[in-house]
Amino acid sequence: MRDMVQNHMLQVLALVAMEPPTSFNADAVRNEKLKVLESIAPVAPRDVVRGQYAGYRSERGVQNGSTTDTYLALKLTIDNWRWAGVPFYLRTGKALPTRVTEVAIHFRQPPLALFEHADHPGHSGPAGAMEPNVLVLRIQPQEQISLHIALKPPGTAMRLQPIELGFCYGSGFGAPLPEAYERLILDAINGDATLFIRRDEAEAAWSLISPIIDTWAASPELPMAYEAGSWGPACADELIAAAGQRWRVPKDS
Repeated sequence: MRDMVQNHMLQVLALVAMEPPTSFNADAVRNEKLKVLESIAPVAPRDVVRGQYAGYRSERGVQNGSTTDTYLALKLTIDNWRWAGVPFYLRTGKALPTRVTEVAIHFRQPPLALFEHADHPGHSGPAGAMEPNVLVLRIQPQEQISLHIALKPPGTAMRLQPIELGFCYGSGFGAPLPEAYERLILDAINGDATLFIRRDEAEAAWSLISPIIDTWAASPELPMAYEAGSWGPACADELIAAAGQRWRVPKDS
């Protein structure tokens, strides 16, 4: 919570959900990110799943009886006009099957379905139960953008088939991308603070997660156990299943 969520994940969320800045300079970009962070509603305890993988307490340097979380799943809502009613689900953890950072944006279902059935792996049913179109932003590894959409294949059958359209930065431009810290160091040398967190951003992030941490400190409840190599505690699946959704599993995991 203190590292991955407070710092990295809330920054990614702010970049995805912010309004277009008036210009691409440090203050304009960070002003828009701050608006998002300040619009996130307080998180209810039922919308947080805290986990710790089995064997963590046996790791070198870990205190016996440690309650440090190694897994978190959260449901967040942003109380502004653009995102009212849209849930944001965050998930991060250690000892998971693979290391990947992705943002998956699920599009709403259309109000009128033209096809009676959907045809995609592991599912066939009414159009109302179709998989949504998904825009996936892969941050690491192999930075890429892909759009997963349902198309009608040739023929008379009124069915849909999932298709992936994608662009990979590594191969698309014919040149390797600089490492993240290379870019940050160069920006620091040039005095460009656009990609750096401003103090009020950090304070807004901490004001969101501090009540959660305080609740944990006052409660005897321990993090949920999960097996190393799994996708986390089973109750995390229930968190997102309540909205009729399921966690995305990277295709290369």
